[in-house]
Amino acid sequence: MKKLWDISPPVDASSPVFPGDTPYRQQWAATLSADCPVNVSALHLSPHVGAHADAPLHYDPQGDAVGALDLAPFLGHCRVIYALTAGPLVLMADLAHALADLPERVLVRTYTQFPLQSFDAKLTAFHPDTVHHLADLGVKLIGIDSASIDPADSKALPSHQVIRLRGLRVLENLLLDAVPEGDYELIALPLKLSTADASPVRAVLREL
Repeated sequence: MKKLWDISPPVDASSPVFPGDTPYRQQWAATLSADCPVNVSALHLSPHVGAHADAPLHYDPQGDAVGALDLAPFLGHCRVIYALTAGPLVLMADLAHALADLPERVLVRTYTQFPLQSFDAKLTAFHPDTVHHLADLGVKLIGIDSASIDPADSKALPSHQVIRLRGLRVLENLLLDAVPEGDYELIALPLKLSTADASPVRAVLREL
């Protein structure tokens, strides 16, 4: 059997979210008892908690909701590239060592240790020119281990706007700590949420 790497951080009430976003909350609508045969929970959360796929609706008022997206970009050959020494923004120079024969999906690791318990206001994001260059190389999906492809305090969201202009898809909050740099099969399908701006994904990598 081919090896799997689970690159989805655990999601619970301690999962960090952007300041002002909706944290994970779980309540029990029904519990096992003499009168009830099942446990049934109710969840209240932002679709941006944990590993998730942004939809165009997140950064474009006329954009598609996540449930309308083609699933093909979220499934297939990808490359994990380390950019552990990148500055505030990932530049093409940070990725240059791993760009030969680039597949259509690129996941970038920026953390030496993923912040499981606290939101990182100084997260590493993509420079918008990097997103343009990756699109020029045929990339259809980019992913990152930080909470956003733009700086946490950005209001203009330039890298999200490049994603919109170039028709790319994006994954954020990926847990890449245990994944060696190299090529894999990505499986990270969003839920078919018909009106949502994002969706949680159970992102995994499978050896080729």
